[in-house]
Amino acid sequence: MTEGAAAALEASARNAEQEVAKVLENAKELQDAAASFISKTSNEEQTLRQRALAIQSSINRVRSLIDSLVYNKLLDSKLAEKLEEDLHRATCILADGDAASLIPGKPQGKFLNMFLGPINVRATRKDIQLKVKEEYNRFKDRTAFLFLLFPAILLSLRHYVWNGCMPAFAVQLYQAWLLFLYTGLALRENILRVNGSDIRSWWICHHYCAMVMALVSLTWEIKGQPDCSEKQRGVQLFLLWAMMQGVAMFLQNRYQRQRLYTRIAMGKAKRMDVVWGETAGVDGQLWLLCPMLFVLQGFEAYIGFLLLKTAFLGIASEWQVIFFGFLLVVMAIGNFVNTVQTLMTKSKFKAKMKRSKSKTLLGDTSPTS
Repeated sequence: MTEGAAAALEASARNAEQEVAKVLENAKELQDAAASFISKTSNEEQTLRQRALAIQSSINRVRSLIDSLVYNKLLDSKLAEKLEEDLHRATCILADGDAASLIPGKPQGKFLNMFLGPINVRATRKDIQLKVKEEYNRFKDRTAFLFLLFPAILLSLRHYVWNGCMPAFAVQLYQAWLLFLYTGLALRENILRVNGSDIRSWWICHHYCAMVMALVSLTWEIKGQPDCSEKQRGVQLFLLWAMMQGVAMFLQNRYQRQRLYTRIAMGKAKRMDVVWGETAGVDGQLWLLCPMLFVLQGFEAYIGFLLLKTAFLGIASEWQVIFFGFLLVVMAIGNFVNTVQTLMTKSKFKAKMKRSKSKTLLGDTSPTS
Protein backbone atom coordinates (compact mmCIF):
# COMPACT_ATOMS: atom_id res chain seq x y z
CA MET A 1 0.00 0.00 0.00
CA THR A 2 1.37 3.39 -0.93
CA GLU A 3 1.84 6.18 1.55
CA GLY A 4 -0.92 8.27 -0.07
CA ALA A 5 -3.42 5.43 0.13
CA ALA A 6 -2.64 4.87 3.80
CA ALA A 7 -3.14 8.55 4.56
CA ALA A 8 -6.49 8.47 2.76
CA LEU A 9 -7.67 5.46 4.78
CA GLU A 10 -6.60 7.13 8.01
CA ALA A 11 -8.49 10.28 7.09
CA SER A 12 -11.61 8.24 6.25
CA ALA A 13 -11.38 6.47 9.62
CA ARG A 14 -11.09 9.78 11.47
CA ASN A 15 -14.03 11.13 9.48
CA ALA A 16 -16.16 8.09 10.32
CA GLU A 17 -15.21 8.40 13.97
CA GLN A 18 -16.22 12.07 13.98
CA GLU A 19 -19.55 11.25 12.28
CA VAL A 20 -20.32 8.55 14.86
CA ALA A 21 -19.46 10.90 17.71
CA LYS A 22 -21.69 13.59 16.14
CA VAL A 23 -24.62 11.17 15.75
CA LEU A 24 -24.20 10.00 19.35
CA GLU A 25 -24.10 13.57 20.60
CA ASN A 26 -27.22 14.48 18.60
CA ALA A 27 -29.02 11.44 20.01
CA LYS A 28 -28.12 12.49 23.57
CA GLU A 29 -29.28 16.06 22.91
CA LEU A 30 -32.54 14.79 21.46
CA GLN A 31 -33.07 12.51 24.46
CA ASP A 32 -32.47 15.42 26.87
CA ALA A 33 -34.82 17.68 24.88
CA ALA A 34 -37.50 14.99 24.71
CA ALA A 35 -37.21 14.29 28.44
CA SER A 36 -37.49 18.02 29.19
CA PHE A 37 -40.49 18.33 26.87
CA ILE A 38 -42.26 15.35 28.42
CA SER A 39 -41.60 16.66 31.91
CA LYS A 40 -42.91 20.10 30.97
CA THR A 41 -45.93 18.60 29.21
CA SER A 42 -46.64 16.35 32.16
CA ASN A 43 -46.60 19.30 34.53
CA GLU A 44 -48.88 21.32 32.26
CA GLU A 45 -51.17 18.32 31.81
CA GLN A 46 -51.42 17.91 35.57
CA THR A 47 -52.39 21.57 35.92
CA LEU A 48 -55.05 21.25 33.21
CA ARG A 49 -56.30 18.01 34.75
CA GLN A 50 -56.80 19.78 38.08
CA ARG A 51 -58.72 22.59 36.32
CA ALA A 52 -60.92 20.03 34.51
CA LEU A 53 -61.67 18.20 37.75
CA ALA A 54 -62.45 21.52 39.46
CA ILE A 55 -64.92 22.45 36.70
CA GLN A 56 -66.51 19.02 36.87
CA SER A 57 -66.83 19.36 40.63
CA SER A 58 -68.37 22.80 40.18
CA ILE A 59 -70.94 21.38 37.76
CA ASN A 60 -71.94 18.71 40.27
CA ARG A 61 -72.07 21.23 43.11
CA VAL A 62 -74.20 23.73 41.16
CA ARG A 63 -76.52 20.94 39.98
CA SER A 64 -77.05 19.84 43.59
CA LEU A 65 -77.70 23.45 44.57
CA ILE A 66 -80.33 23.84 41.83
CA ASP A 67 -82.05 20.62 42.90
CA SER A 68 -82.10 21.83 46.49
CA LEU A 69 -83.53 25.23 45.53
CA VAL A 70 -86.21 23.65 43.38
CA TYR A 71 -87.11 21.19 46.16
CA ASN A 72 -87.51 24.06 48.63
CA LYS A 73 -89.45 26.10 46.02
CA LEU A 74 -86.87 28.86 46.06
CA LEU A 75 -86.17 28.71 42.32
CA ASP A 76 -88.56 28.99 39.40
CA SER A 77 -88.94 25.68 37.53
CA LYS A 78 -88.52 27.34 34.11
CA LEU A 79 -85.26 28.95 35.18
CA ALA A 80 -84.14 25.66 36.74
CA GLU A 81 -84.73 23.83 33.42
CA LYS A 82 -82.71 26.44 31.54
CA LEU A 83 -79.86 26.26 34.05
CA GLU A 84 -79.90 22.47 33.93
CA GLU A 85 -79.66 22.54 30.12
CA ASP A 86 -76.71 24.96 30.32
CA LEU A 87 -74.97 22.68 32.81
CA HIS A 88 -75.55 19.73 30.51
CA ARG A 89 -74.03 21.68 27.61
CA ALA A 90 -71.02 22.51 29.78
CA THR A 91 -70.67 18.80 30.52
CA CYS A 92 -70.82 18.01 26.79
CA ILE A 93 -68.16 20.67 26.07
CA LEU A 94 -65.84 19.03 28.58
CA ALA A 95 -66.53 15.54 27.28
CA ASP A 96 -66.51 16.46 23.59
CA GLY A 97 -63.41 18.58 23.34
CA ASP A 98 -59.72 18.01 23.81
CA ALA A 99 -60.20 18.34 27.57
CA ALA A 100 -61.99 14.98 27.62
CA SER A 101 -58.70 13.12 28.06
CA LEU A 102 -58.06 15.11 31.25
CA ILE A 103 -61.17 13.76 32.98
CA PRO A 104 -60.93 10.28 34.51
CA GLY A 105 -62.85 7.76 32.44
CA LYS A 106 -64.92 4.77 33.42
CA PRO A 107 -63.03 1.73 34.67
CA GLN A 108 -62.30 -0.85 31.98
CA GLY A 109 -64.02 -3.68 33.78
CA LYS A 110 -63.27 -7.38 33.99
CA PHE A 111 -64.28 -8.18 30.41
CA LEU A 112 -61.58 -6.01 28.83
CA ASN A 113 -59.01 -7.06 31.41
CA MET A 114 -59.78 -10.70 30.67
CA PHE A 115 -59.09 -10.27 26.94
CA LEU A 116 -56.49 -7.48 26.89
CA GLY A 117 -54.96 -7.49 30.34
CA PRO A 118 -54.34 -4.32 32.39
CA ILE A 119 -53.81 -2.15 29.30
CA ASN A 120 -55.23 1.37 29.19
CA VAL A 121 -57.42 1.53 26.06
CA ARG A 122 -58.49 5.13 26.52
CA ALA A 123 -57.30 7.36 23.67
CA THR A 124 -55.77 10.68 24.68
CA ARG A 125 -56.75 12.44 21.43
CA LYS A 126 -60.32 13.15 20.41
CA ASP A 127 -59.77 12.30 16.74
CA ILE A 128 -58.60 8.81 17.72
CA GLN A 129 -61.66 8.34 19.93
CA LEU A 130 -63.92 9.34 17.04
CA LYS A 131 -62.11 6.90 14.74
CA VAL A 132 -62.85 4.13 17.25
CA LYS A 133 -66.51 5.11 17.17
CA GLU A 134 -66.64 5.26 13.36
CA GLU A 135 -65.00 1.85 13.10
CA TYR A 136 -67.61 0.51 15.51
CA ASN A 137 -70.38 1.89 13.26
CA ARG A 138 -68.78 0.37 10.16
CA PHE A 139 -68.46 -2.96 11.98
CA LYS A 140 -72.17 -2.89 12.80
CA ASP A 141 -73.05 -2.08 9.18
CA ARG A 142 -70.93 -4.96 7.86
CA THR A 143 -72.25 -7.44 10.37
CA ALA A 144 -75.86 -6.40 9.71
CA PHE A 145 -75.39 -7.47 6.08
CA LEU A 146 -73.80 -10.78 7.10
CA PHE A 147 -76.48 -11.29 9.75
CA LEU A 148 -78.99 -11.24 6.92
CA LEU A 149 -76.91 -13.14 4.34
CA PHE A 150 -75.78 -16.19 6.34
CA PRO A 151 -79.25 -17.36 7.48
CA ALA A 152 -80.64 -16.78 3.97
CA ILE A 153 -77.94 -19.03 2.49
CA LEU A 154 -78.52 -21.76 5.10
CA LEU A 155 -82.29 -21.74 4.64
CA SER A 156 -81.95 -21.78 0.83
CA LEU A 157 -79.54 -24.73 0.95
CA ARG A 158 -81.84 -26.50 3.40
CA HIS A 159 -84.75 -26.22 0.96
CA TYR A 160 -83.00 -26.83 -2.38
CA VAL A 161 -79.95 -28.98 -1.54
CA TRP A 162 -80.19 -30.60 1.88
CA ASN A 163 -83.79 -31.89 1.54
CA GLY A 164 -85.02 -30.09 4.65
CA CYS A 165 -82.25 -31.33 6.93
CA MET A 166 -79.33 -29.03 7.66
CA PRO A 167 -75.95 -30.60 8.48
CA ALA A 168 -74.63 -29.87 11.95
CA PHE A 169 -71.35 -28.42 10.66
CA ALA A 170 -73.06 -25.69 8.64
CA VAL A 171 -75.17 -24.54 11.58
CA GLN A 172 -72.23 -24.68 13.98
CA LEU A 173 -70.13 -22.67 11.54
CA TYR A 174 -72.79 -19.98 11.65
CA GLN A 175 -72.86 -20.14 15.44
CA ALA A 176 -69.06 -19.76 15.50
CA TRP A 177 -69.44 -16.60 13.43
CA LEU A 178 -72.07 -15.35 15.89
CA LEU A 179 -69.58 -15.94 18.72
CA PHE A 180 -67.02 -13.82 16.86
CA LEU A 181 -69.64 -11.15 16.13
CA TYR A 182 -70.92 -10.72 19.67
CA THR A 183 -67.44 -10.92 21.18
CA GLY A 184 -66.31 -8.18 18.77
CA LEU A 185 -69.32 -6.01 19.61
CA ALA A 186 -68.84 -6.45 23.35
CA LEU A 187 -65.13 -5.59 23.14
CA ARG A 188 -65.73 -2.51 20.99
CA GLU A 189 -68.58 -1.28 23.19
CA ASN A 190 -66.55 -1.68 26.36
CA ILE A 191 -63.73 0.30 24.73
CA LEU A 192 -66.22 2.98 23.66
CA ARG A 193 -67.56 3.25 27.21
CA VAL A 194 -64.03 3.76 28.53
CA ASN A 195 -63.62 6.53 25.94
CA GLY A 196 -66.78 8.35 26.99
CA SER A 197 -69.62 6.76 24.99
CA ASP A 198 -73.00 6.50 26.65
CA ILE A 199 -74.10 2.90 26.04
CA ARG A 200 -76.78 1.30 28.15
CA SER A 201 -75.43 -1.52 30.27
CA TRP A 202 -78.19 -3.86 29.16
CA TRP A 203 -77.05 -3.93 25.52
CA ILE A 204 -73.54 -4.95 26.52
CA CYS A 205 -75.04 -7.54 28.89
CA HIS A 206 -77.23 -8.72 25.98
CA HIS A 207 -74.10 -9.35 23.92
CA TYR A 208 -72.59 -11.29 26.82
CA CYS A 209 -75.68 -13.52 26.85
CA ALA A 210 -75.49 -13.95 23.06
CA MET A 211 -71.80 -14.89 23.35
CA VAL A 212 -72.60 -17.56 25.92
CA MET A 213 -75.46 -18.87 23.78
CA ALA A 214 -73.26 -19.07 20.67
CA LEU A 215 -70.52 -20.80 22.67
CA VAL A 216 -72.92 -23.39 24.10
CA SER A 217 -74.45 -23.97 20.66
CA LEU A 218 -71.10 -25.33 19.47
CA THR A 219 -71.58 -28.23 21.90
CA TRP A 220 -75.12 -28.95 20.69
CA GLU A 221 -75.35 -32.04 18.49
CA ILE A 222 -77.96 -31.13 15.88
CA LYS A 223 -79.51 -34.45 14.97
CA GLY A 224 -80.53 -35.37 11.47
CA GLN A 225 -82.90 -38.06 10.23
CA PRO A 226 -85.30 -39.40 11.29
CA ASP A 227 -87.73 -36.57 12.20
CA CYS A 228 -85.18 -34.01 11.09
CA SER A 229 -87.71 -31.30 10.30
CA GLU A 230 -89.27 -31.60 13.76
CA LYS A 231 -85.96 -31.65 15.64
CA GLN A 232 -84.56 -28.74 13.64
CA ARG A 233 -87.70 -26.63 13.91
CA GLY A 234 -86.12 -24.40 16.53
CA VAL A 235 -83.01 -23.91 14.39
CA GLN A 236 -85.14 -22.98 11.38
CA LEU A 237 -87.12 -20.41 13.37
CA PHE A 238 -83.92 -19.01 14.83
CA LEU A 239 -82.53 -18.48 11.32
CA LEU A 240 -85.74 -16.75 10.24
CA TRP A 241 -85.49 -14.51 13.28
CA ALA A 242 -81.85 -13.77 12.41
CA MET A 243 -82.90 -12.60 8.92
CA MET A 244 -85.47 -10.26 10.45
CA GLN A 245 -82.83 -9.07 12.89
CA GLY A 246 -80.52 -8.22 9.99
CA VAL A 247 -83.17 -5.99 8.39
CA ALA A 248 -83.87 -4.33 11.74
CA MET A 249 -80.16 -3.73 12.31
CA PHE A 250 -79.94 -1.85 8.99
CA LEU A 251 -82.87 0.40 9.93
CA GLN A 252 -81.72 0.78 13.52
CA ASN A 253 -78.18 1.80 12.59
CA ARG A 254 -79.45 4.42 10.16
CA TYR A 255 -82.11 5.80 12.50
CA GLN A 256 -79.89 5.94 15.56
CA ARG A 257 -77.14 7.70 13.65
CA GLN A 258 -79.50 10.36 12.31
CA ARG A 259 -81.08 11.10 15.66
CA LEU A 260 -77.68 11.17 17.35
CA TYR A 261 -76.57 13.88 14.91
CA THR A 262 -79.68 15.83 15.94
CA ARG A 263 -78.80 15.54 19.62
CA ILE A 264 -75.18 16.59 19.04
CA ALA A 265 -76.33 19.65 17.05
CA MET A 266 -78.67 20.59 19.94
CA GLY A 267 -75.89 20.16 22.50
CA LYS A 268 -77.81 17.29 24.11
CA ALA A 269 -75.28 14.56 23.40
CA LYS A 270 -71.56 13.99 23.04
CA ARG A 271 -69.89 13.06 19.78
CA MET A 272 -68.72 9.79 21.36
CA ASP A 273 -72.27 8.67 22.15
CA VAL A 274 -73.55 5.91 19.89
CA VAL A 275 -77.08 4.72 20.57
CA TRP A 276 -80.22 5.12 22.63
CA GLY A 277 -81.37 8.04 24.71
CA GLU A 278 -84.00 10.72 24.27
CA THR A 279 -84.00 12.83 21.14
CA ALA A 280 -86.03 14.20 18.31
CA GLY A 281 -85.49 11.72 15.55
CA VAL A 282 -86.86 10.73 12.17
CA ASP A 283 -90.48 9.93 12.96
CA GLY A 284 -91.15 8.09 9.70
CA GLN A 285 -88.36 5.64 10.37
CA LEU A 286 -89.40 5.37 14.02
CA TRP A 287 -92.92 4.26 13.06
CA LEU A 288 -91.36 1.51 10.95
CA LEU A 289 -88.58 0.58 13.36
CA CYS A 290 -90.50 0.24 16.64
CA PRO A 291 -93.13 -2.27 15.41
CA MET A 292 -90.36 -4.32 13.83
CA LEU A 293 -88.39 -4.34 17.08
CA PHE A 294 -91.43 -5.45 19.07
CA VAL A 295 -92.20 -8.19 16.54
CA LEU A 296 -88.59 -9.37 16.73
CA GLN A 297 -88.69 -9.44 20.52
CA GLY A 298 -91.97 -11.36 20.49
CA PHE A 299 -90.60 -13.80 17.93
CA GLU A 300 -87.45 -14.25 20.03
CA ALA A 301 -89.56 -15.08 23.08
CA TYR A 302 -91.69 -17.45 20.97
CA ILE A 303 -88.59 -19.36 19.84
CA GLY A 304 -87.46 -19.58 23.46
CA PHE A 305 -90.81 -20.99 24.59
CA LEU A 306 -90.83 -23.36 21.61
CA LEU A 307 -87.41 -24.73 22.57
CA LEU A 308 -88.52 -25.18 26.16
CA LYS A 309 -91.66 -26.96 24.94
CA THR A 310 -89.69 -29.35 22.72
CA ALA A 311 -87.40 -30.14 25.67
CA PHE A 312 -90.21 -30.81 28.12
CA LEU A 313 -92.14 -32.92 25.58
CA GLY A 314 -89.07 -35.09 25.04
CA ILE A 315 -88.66 -34.22 21.34
CA ALA A 316 -85.24 -32.70 22.00
CA SER A 317 -84.33 -33.05 25.64
CA GLU A 318 -80.68 -31.96 25.54
CA TRP A 319 -79.63 -29.47 28.20
CA GLN A 320 -78.59 -27.05 25.48
CA VAL A 321 -82.20 -26.79 24.31
CA ILE A 322 -83.40 -25.85 27.80
CA PHE A 323 -80.52 -23.39 28.19
CA PHE A 324 -81.25 -21.74 24.81
CA GLY A 325 -84.95 -21.49 25.50
CA PHE A 326 -84.50 -19.88 28.90
CA LEU A 327 -81.81 -17.47 27.66
CA LEU A 328 -83.84 -16.38 24.62
CA VAL A 329 -86.84 -15.58 26.84
CA VAL A 330 -84.68 -13.56 29.24
CA MET A 331 -83.06 -11.66 26.35
CA ALA A 332 -86.44 -10.93 24.75
CA ILE A 333 -87.85 -9.57 28.03
CA GLY A 334 -84.74 -7.44 28.60
CA ASN A 335 -84.88 -6.05 25.06
CA PHE A 336 -88.58 -5.24 25.43
CA VAL A 337 -88.14 -3.47 28.78
CA ASN A 338 -85.22 -1.38 27.53
CA THR A 339 -86.99 -0.47 24.29
CA VAL A 340 -90.05 0.68 26.25
CA GLN A 341 -87.85 2.70 28.63
CA THR A 342 -86.15 4.35 25.67
CA LEU A 343 -89.49 5.24 24.05
CA MET A 344 -90.82 6.63 27.35
CA THR A 345 -87.72 8.78 27.78
CA LYS A 346 -88.02 9.96 24.19
CA SER A 347 -91.71 10.76 24.69
CA LYS A 348 -90.99 12.81 27.83
CA PHE A 349 -88.27 14.72 26.02
CA LYS A 350 -90.48 15.53 23.03
CA ALA A 351 -93.30 16.65 25.36
CA LYS A 352 -90.84 18.92 27.14
CA MET A 353 -89.69 20.38 23.81
CA LYS A 354 -93.31 21.02 22.78
CA ARG A 355 -94.03 22.80 26.07
CA SER A 356 -90.92 24.94 25.65
CA LYS A 357 -91.91 25.80 22.08
CA SER A 358 -95.48 26.69 23.13
CA LYS A 359 -94.20 28.95 25.92
CA THR A 360 -91.86 30.67 23.46
CA LEU A 361 -94.69 31.29 21.01
CA LEU A 362 -96.94 32.66 23.79
CA GLY A 363 -94.16 34.91 24.99
CA ASP A 364 -93.58 36.28 21.48
CA THR A 365 -97.30 37.06 20.97
CA SER A 366 -98.20 40.63 21.89
CA PRO A 367 -101.55 42.49 21.57
CA THR A 368 -101.89 44.93 18.70
CA SER A 369 -103.59 48.31 18.95
